[in-house]
Amino acid sequence: MTHVVVVGAGQAGASLVAKLRTEGFAGDITLIGAEKVPPYQRPPLSKAYLLGEMAEERLYLRPADFYAAQNITLRLDTRVTGIDPEAQTVQLSDGETLGYDELVLTVGAHPRTLPAAIGGMLDGVFAVRDLSDADAMAPAFAQGKRVLIIGGGYIGLEAAAVASKLGLQVTLVEMADRILQRVAAPETSDYFRALHQAHGVDIREGVGLDRLLGDDHVTGARLTDGSELEIDFAVVGVGINPATILAESAGIDVGNGITTDSHGRTSDPHIWAAGDCASSQFKGQTIRVESVGNAIDQAEAIAVNIAGGDIAYTPKPWFWSDQYDCKLQIAGLNIGYTDVYVRKGDAEGAQSHWYYSANTLIAVDAMNDARNYMIGKRLIEAGRSPDPSLLTDPATDMKALLRP
Repeated sequence: MTHVVVVGAGQAGASLVAKLRTEGFAGDITLIGAEKVPPYQRPPLSKAYLLGEMAEERLYLRPADFYAAQNITLRLDTRVTGIDPEAQTVQLSDGETLGYDELVLTVGAHPRTLPAAIGGMLDGVFAVRDLSDADAMAPAFAQGKRVLIIGGGYIGLEAAAVASKLGLQVTLVEMADRILQRVAAPETSDYFRALHQAHGVDIREGVGLDRLLGDDHVTGARLTDGSELEIDFAVVGVGINPATILAESAGIDVGNGITTDSHGRTSDPHIWAAGDCASSQFKGQTIRVESVGNAIDQAEAIAVNIAGGDIAYTPKPWFWSDQYDCKLQIAGLNIGYTDVYVRKGDAEGAQSHWYYSANTLIAVDAMNDARNYMIGKRLIEAGRSPDPSLLTDPATDMKALLRP
């Protein structure tokens, strides 16, 4: 009987094992997770969970008894320390060797950290990646405390929004010229800069961290412009690195993540990869999509293929971020955009930003504008690109753009 071993009990791993069973796979399934809790949602960690609006159990993707009911062996608090592709075995942290017929790596990514030489190992310096990170930093989010957020990407901005809502004094530094520079157009950066400043966040762009100050616990920060801040704690949000060490040590091809083909296989025909750790092909480019949607879709495609199907996976990128009362929804990838067109929404503060590469619509950012987000998503997936003048004209019936 075929034994499928899945390493990494996050969104991708949980989606894959569930899909295997719904596809009728009757073999053995083992899901291995390094944490002590069942698979859970990660996006709420930096939002509702940190705000105290969501209990831990509500984070769980499935009830704890789901896995036993589906005859899925869930091994928690267990790490895989090595892979032997020739013997088709994995070595576990408790010393056990486990055989597999098909192995899937859904090991995610690790947050980038600050070097110890500039204070990165001081107490009171936090990252946001897993439940233990959120639990460790939650007590620091107390009214009146002073926090430095390092990094103006979505994780940093979400943490800043939570801190501001809880009554903290928030300073955010971004060494690039503007927040969200790596992932969004200036128009989107402008929108969120104004949003955060309206909530009292001190945003400093073009300014990096020189070093954190303190003996054991962080007490301050020196910035690259020479200024110094007194702080009670710091949150580091400077991106993630895909978890590729296991794959590399097993001789599997790795680039920007674990390299996979259109069906999710790695360079080893019995090893697959999905989620934040895996790269795939998108419109002739090798990309790695860091999103819940991609983790689910890619993992489920692999499950179908392991169960005997033959489907190719093409990413359909979509993302979201919640900050204050604003929901940002993103469809598509804006890589290589040449123009951005702004459409004001019907509600106050609602608007959408439409990215074009020459004459082709490639992405949409929608702020509190779910209707235009869905229209943009459907247009992109259908390969249709309206005349940009229609997007900026308030009189345009946007739904009409979907008609043949």
